Amino acid sequence: MKELNVFFYMSPRKKFLVGTLAQVGPKIYFEYAPSFLDNPMWLSPYKLPPEPGLTEYTDFEFGKIFGLFDDSLPDGWGRLLMDRFLRKNGINTDSLSVLDRLSFLGSSTMGALTYEPAIKQQEYNGLIDLQYLSDQSKQILEGETSKALPQLLKAGGSPQGARPKVLVGIYNDLILSGEDDLPAEYEHWIVKFHGKNDFEDAGAVEYTYSLIAKESGLIMAETKLFETDFGDRYFGIKRFDRKKNQRFHVHTLGGLIHSNFRIPECNYMTFLKVVLDLTKNRQDLSRGFKQMIFNVMANNRDDHVKNFAFMIDDQWNWSLTPAYDLTYSTGPGGEHSMDLLGEGRSPGRQQIFKLGEKIGLSKNEIKDSIDQVAAGVTKWSSYAESAGVSKETKSYIQNEINKNLSNFAIKHQRIKQPSQGRKMSGPSM
Repeated sequence: MKELNVFFYMSPRKKFLVGTLAQVGPKIYFEYAPSFLDNPMWLSPYKLPPEPGLTEYTDFEFGKIFGLFDDSLPDGWGRLLMDRFLRKNGINTDSLSVLDRLSFLGSSTMGALTYEPAIKQQEYNGLIDLQYLSDQSKQILEGETSKALPQLLKAGGSPQGARPKVLVGIYNDLILSGEDDLPAEYEHWIVKFHGKNDFEDAGAVEYTYSLIAKESGLIMAETKLFETDFGDRYFGIKRFDRKKNQRFHVHTLGGLIHSNFRIPECNYMTFLKVVLDLTKNRQDLSRGFKQMIFNVMANNRDDHVKNFAFMIDDQWNWSLTPAYDLTYSTGPGGEHSMDLLGEGRSPGRQQIFKLGEKIGLSKNEIKDSIDQVAAGVTKWSSYAESAGVSKETKSYIQNEINKNLSNFAIKHQRIKQPSQGRKMSGPSM
């Protein structure tokens, strides 16, 4: 039998035991600690409510473990780094259990949950070079061995998503590896590198999306472009699960309702119902509604259940997190990962109004949301030019945005047709 203790890590000076995970053969169980149940938090209200006794995990269509803990596990890039590192050190990754992987992460997790006993990893306390790590990440994506694998694993082994990224601490122009606690003057950021199928200027594209998202009324954390001495530019966003070294509990939509992000089975109606039920806040409902409209207009079709999340704030209330992972994406088969009343390829004004009315928004609220988002999205070209997006990429994305705006009967910007070059494709997150 394997056991793993789960802690809620609030700050370097305060953490408490949530409960214990256990694996007996192929079966996985969880039990909340009696001390936690004395004054419980509803960390996963739909699938793992705070109740005494053992709970056996049985929802294998979702994954290998409860969504509360699945949200701690990396996928895509982080999983690749972990497996590459373990195989390099002679460990058969096929024999690893999900508890082994959580133990490997230990305290180097997103959100507030940590796991003990943790498998000790090599420490990297010095400054890091983004250009070097980006170059090394390209080698790993190409299947080569990288000297920086341990360092990349430490800094980039816990975030989710397919695109290479690292957790860093930022203080002026100094950058530290930021997977754990940082010196007091540093702040926690995520920096993304380029993936195989990304635009060459993917960093500038995502940065521009963050600007037009804020213009559209969406709440986002601070963003910036990190430029290296060689001229490469990488998109960075401040982490909302950290305030200095204080941690906040974050739970993705997929983890909350046990919806597998690899299978487009969820829809925006479900998302908005969860927003209202969990947060009990119509402002959060309005935010979620605008984010849906933005994804439609701006052609962000990688809108799966891991790209929406909720967090518990200082007052122990649930809220919708700031928006994240907003960029141009073609989506699975050219459709949105989450549909709007059954429409995933060309949703527009009709679906938005029907869906808004079904969740209790007035026609004026719906119209105002559409107008506000459209006012932001139509600024794509001007912001893209300021951010240094190439003319080819800017025109290509503007053309796709125009198609989407036409489904809202909104006048769009005239553009020159992009020159015949390589076929454009959206980035993977």
